[in-house]
Parts: sequence; structure tokens; C-alpha cells
Amino acid sequence: MNIEQRLESMGLELPAPLQAPTGVSVPFAWARQYGDRVYLSGHGPLATDGTLLGPMGRVGAEISAEQACIAAKAATLALLASLRRTIGDLDRVAAWLTLSGMINVAPGFTQTTGVINPSSELLLELFGSEIGTHARTAIGMAQLPMDLPVVLAAEVAIRT
Repeated sequence: MNIEQRLESMGLELPAPLQAPTGVSVPFAWARQYGDRVYLSGHGPLATDGTLLGPMGRVGAEISAEQACIAAKAATLALLASLRRTIGDLDRVAAWLTLSGMINVAPGFTQTTGVINPSSELLLELFGSEIGTHARTAIGMAQLPMDLPVVLAAEVAIRT
């Protein structure tokens, strides 16, 4: 299947690990493997060098839904990068089980499902429906860390 070749053919690059801003502590694992499961912590959108990718702010106020969709896709790439660092090869993924999307929303913004759709679509395009189909949540939040527009977390089953 070669997921990395698919990414490359789509012109996508996995980012380096998060370069945490000054004063931000990260005392947890970005991905934790336990048996045949990998639990992925909340990931925001990253540039390829691992720095936070803007714009920052609330969807429906400081940033548009379209900008948030771009951020969601970038956060998906950050999830994939942590997953690859943990398991070594994305082709070991047996199933995407859950994808949880949290969106930093302005009061009244209700299109959270649409913001996370690019993440689901990317997983389906990369892994196909048998592996890429997942259960999903897309919830609006009053605030997210570092004013990120989107944060994604997931659970994946892998071949051991």
C-alpha cells in the first residue's frame, strides 16, 4: 500500500516533532503504543519544521471555516508523523478506530463537522475505506491551547 508514497504523490510532507513555544511544557507522549493499539494525543496544525502553523484564533471570528479546514488537514499530518515515529511504518496501520476533533469556535459557529471533514477525507484517501474508516467526533470548544483553531486526537489499531 505504501502510505508514504501516497503522501508524496499528493505533495504532502509529514512535519517534524512539535517545537514547543517558550514556556510550554509537554510532559506526555504524543503517541502511546499499548499492544496492538496506538493512542494519539491532541495534535494541532504544524509546519514541516515542527513549529505551530497559523493562523490562530476562533473559527467564525478571527479565522474562517476554510482556514480551519486547512488547519485540520495539517493537524492530521502531525498525527501521522507522530504515529510513524512510534510504529516506524504507516503501512502497519490495521485500522483507524476513532478521530476526535476539537475546534476553537466563536459563539454561534455550528459547522464543526465540516471543519474536521478534510481530516477524515485525507485518512480515507491515504488508507482506503477498509483501514481508513473511523468513528468520529467534531466538537466546538470555547478555547484551545495556544489559541489553536483545531486539535485532533485518535486511536489506531496496528499490525504487531
